[in-house]
Amino acid sequence: MTVIDFSAFIGRLATASGETILPFFRTSLLVDNKSSRHDFDPVTEADRAAEAVMRRLIKANFPQHGIVGEEFGNEREDADYVWVLDPIDGTKSFIAGFPIWGTLIALLHKGTPVFGMMHQPFIGERFAGDNGSAHYRNGVGERRLSARRCERLEDAVCYTTSPLLMNEADRAAFGRVESEVRLSRYGGDCYSYCMLAAGHLDLVIETELKPYDIAALIPIINGAGGIVTDWTGGPAQNGGRIIAAGDKRVHAAALKLLTGS
Repeated sequence: MTVIDFSAFIGRLATASGETILPFFRTSLLVDNKSSRHDFDPVTEADRAAEAVMRRLIKANFPQHGIVGEEFGNEREDADYVWVLDPIDGTKSFIAGFPIWGTLIALLHKGTPVFGMMHQPFIGERFAGDNGSAHYRNGVGERRLSARRCERLEDAVCYTTSPLLMNEADRAAFGRVESEVRLSRYGGDCYSYCMLAAGHLDLVIETELKPYDIAALIPIINGAGGIVTDWTGGPAQNGGRIIAAGDKRVHAAALKLLTGS
């Protein structure tokens, strides 16, 4: 099978998860804290319900495929095809009533992300890519995504969800980049990466990501002509410390500051 064979099914996953999530949005939600430490890592009934409905669809249609999900763990993760699911990326925004969250759906083939989608059902937006191209769709129509050119850090717009999520050393490294860019803003989660693919910003720098936080976004950014790696310049699909850029030149410049080289 090719990735194209799966595109309609990925759309079904997005629709089903969105229909499951929306009745919970901007309502009184029971919020659990998944963290065993003193920080706050929220999960809601909407997260669990959306991942459950996507898992049921995958198992019914592709029982031989693996699944990696934020809420219910991993199954057959050594399969040739593996689905990587984050039902609500940006749960903190979700529980605060802000629409800066999305459902992330990735398809991996032999460990490599070959298709990704970010679906925002409240706004009605979908960002999708297959490494070769990327597209944006809403209720009005569809257009191709293209990251913008930006050669110099001093011209760049940079995003991170929050420097407070970084350890002290990583926060200092991020600060070196932040001091050089034209504009630095916080927040966004998955939306920041999609805005990079759409050509509205130039850098996204984060740490401590899980595979389900980034896998779906890699084919979108690559398909839009951008680049996403870890802080060593290696593959990003395993998460960790991540840097995404619309232009390889600003990516290289930021990477030097991050690594102190």
